[in-house]
Amino acid sequence: MGCRSERHFEALYGQIAQNIRRGDLKTADILADQALSQTSSKDVAWSWRFRIQKALILASRLAATESLALLKEDIPPSLAGTDIAVRKNLVEGMAYRVAQEFGKAEEKLQSAQDLATQSQPAMLCEVLNYRGALEFDLKRYAEAGAVYQRALDLSRQAKRREQEASALVSLARVATIQERFGEGVDRGQAALDLSISLDMQGMVATTRGNLGWSYFQLGDFEGAVEKFKQAAEDSQRLGLTGYSLYWQGFLAQTYQELNDYASAEALLKTTVENAGKLGIKQTMTENLNSLVRLSLKTNHLDEAENYNRQALQIEEAGLDHFGVLETQLLAGRIATLRKDFARSEAHFRKVIQDPAAETFLKWEAETGLAEMYEARTRSALAEREYRNSIAAFELERSAIDRDDLRISFLARGMASYDAYIDFLIRQGRPLEALNVAEQSRARTLEEGLASTAQASHASPSKLHPQEIARKLKASLLFYWIGQKNSYVWVISPAKTSYFKLPPASEIEPVVAAYRKAILQMHDARDEGSAEGKNLYAMLVEPAKKLILPGSQVIVLPSENLYGLNFETLIAPDPQPHFWIEDVTLTTGSSLTLLAASSTQPTPKDKSLFLVGDTKPPNPPFAPLPQAAEEMKQVKKYFPGGQTRVLEGESATPSAVLKSNPEQFSYLHFVTHGTASHTRPLESAVILSQEGDSYKLYAREIVQHRLKATLVTISACNGAGTRAYSGEGLVGLSWAFLRAGAHNVIGALWEVSDASTPQLMDAFYKELFQGKDTATALRDAKLGLLHSADPDSVFKNPFYWAPFQLYAGS
Repeated sequence: MGCRSERHFEALYGQIAQNIRRGDLKTADILADQALSQTSSKDVAWSWRFRIQKALILASRLAATESLALLKEDIPPSLAGTDIAVRKNLVEGMAYRVAQEFGKAEEKLQSAQDLATQSQPAMLCEVLNYRGALEFDLKRYAEAGAVYQRALDLSRQAKRREQEASALVSLARVATIQERFGEGVDRGQAALDLSISLDMQGMVATTRGNLGWSYFQLGDFEGAVEKFKQAAEDSQRLGLTGYSLYWQGFLAQTYQELNDYASAEALLKTTVENAGKLGIKQTMTENLNSLVRLSLKTNHLDEAENYNRQALQIEEAGLDHFGVLETQLLAGRIATLRKDFARSEAHFRKVIQDPAAETFLKWEAETGLAEMYEARTRSALAEREYRNSIAAFELERSAIDRDDLRISFLARGMASYDAYIDFLIRQGRPLEALNVAEQSRARTLEEGLASTAQASHASPSKLHPQEIARKLKASLLFYWIGQKNSYVWVISPAKTSYFKLPPASEIEPVVAAYRKAILQMHDARDEGSAEGKNLYAMLVEPAKKLILPGSQVIVLPSENLYGLNFETLIAPDPQPHFWIEDVTLTTGSSLTLLAASSTQPTPKDKSLFLVGDTKPPNPPFAPLPQAAEEMKQVKKYFPGGQTRVLEGESATPSAVLKSNPEQFSYLHFVTHGTASHTRPLESAVILSQEGDSYKLYAREIVQHRLKATLVTISACNGAGTRAYSGEGLVGLSWAFLRAGAHNVIGALWEVSDASTPQLMDAFYKELFQGKDTATALRDAKLGLLHSADPDSVFKNPFYWAPFQLYAGS
């Protein structure tokens, strides 16, 4: 009977441990209760083992008080040198850490580490993972990283894969908090892959949430939404309700950053209420702070003050230590609005001077100080702090060593830029505001082109916008879409003017609605044209008198305006018509790049690199029946010049890269394209398959320096699908510009295989009759729009409007 009981308990213990490791705490909890009910006073060791497992489950659910109550008795002396003694101290240390009793947590974890070192060395990697978590919560990040690295090394030596996954997850978190963002994402992805392979579902949920946090810190809010949703749902399914609430709070913060205030508010209130019921103070304060931010954004000062007071009360009672600095920061913003300037300054100084404050809190506090000084009419001090805020952000951005991460990160600093631009406008200094707006533009593009574009690192204050307009013989429309105010600067050879526009909250929904409507419109009088008329009134009408009919216009968009083809806006007079019928439009990224392009000589050679009519790799990429015809039409315009053609099975990714595309002045791709919404440098040209590869990725394109006068991507979504603050619509077009192309034609949406050959034939015909690229493309589009056939479907903007011309350097 005794042997059977021993085997039974051993099997039951293994089942509970396996479910804890997998993250299935619901099943583990049921089994632990069964096990405890089956032990007697004779089963001392097993009784303690099961009690510790139950306590671990409670602590993992953030029920620290219940966990500690279960372990309050001392273990018998007979168990002092066993793994049970180590594990009891370990779980007590974890529970005290969850309760934010850090001194007691440190004492227990040190005991666990000493015992493991003396008698249970195989457990040391596990103890160190717990110890690293405490160092992290104490904001001793360097120490946490060193402890986790030791845990990783020991877990690999002992071949304890679950501890290896835990250490990797934690090292990713340390890298992100220390603002080594590329390392954080890479380690996080490695941890996710390992956790999935080990079926550690709880760790998978945590890793996804941590990756979401990394994306959030990088300003990749849309990527963060996906990860936070998954983490919250998986945690709830596994019985990790506390962690589910934790990730829900971050999801709500992300909704707020995406200006989805209704979703953010509903989720924040629910999360605060549920966290309160469970007594999870950290989650409460974090979400109360988010409610303060939301209330300030929506101008509900009394609500903001109430939420801030609740967070302060929790923190002043010593029940949460994590959100203190953010709560202080928000209290400072509220005090400024209440004109309690001494209190406001004290709060901001506390954040700025705290060595443990995260960088983003410091630059936000600098902006808060600036707003406080401005409210006191101390303009010089206000300007100093605005500049300090932007400088702190830019220093952080420059340390990121990967293009894809640096692109999204700019979103984290846009509030500082936005506030400073509004300040300069209020000060009556619109040209300086323009220079600051330009400073935020196309930074990664400029850095990539530094070796060829002389002005790529020129200070914006040294730019002369009217001179750029004069050299390009164009009017420039430079947009800034802000949270409180938006602006457009109209730059002509003769003068620079600016106009105030509605805020982002009014513009962005209309842009989104028009993008949907335009694909169904036949002409400017269709039912879907209301949004087009509205956008024209908001974005163009204020500047209309400064733009001559028939002139060249270069639009430098902002935020989601990059996804809008301005040619399709509806001018009302003398009768509704598309704006393309009045002006010739090009899309620019920044004044700095336009200044560089205005000094670039036009290459005299007409060499062509033509790629297309590929063999589709699989059903999602169907054959393009007109691809061969389009290639034939394009090729005929390059007689006698250097021409390289890749088609059919020979048009593979490696063949393109080995063909020295940098030696050609014209590149033309006739194939499918894909656009990655969340990872823009994963956008790709679809070519013929070689082995497992058939994609030429944007991240590969940027590695090859080009000199091309023009790159044409005759593929769907060639321009990308997502706009990034400052960088614009990032995808294939952006990648070719980043590689050095002077101009790129790319598509905003799926293009028609029926109309595209006709459009491209007309374009090259106009181009080689001596017209500039913008005029040639416009005339080709007008040819479809003004078709003599009244029943031609090609009049529809779906056919002529997807292709846009992007100006490079």
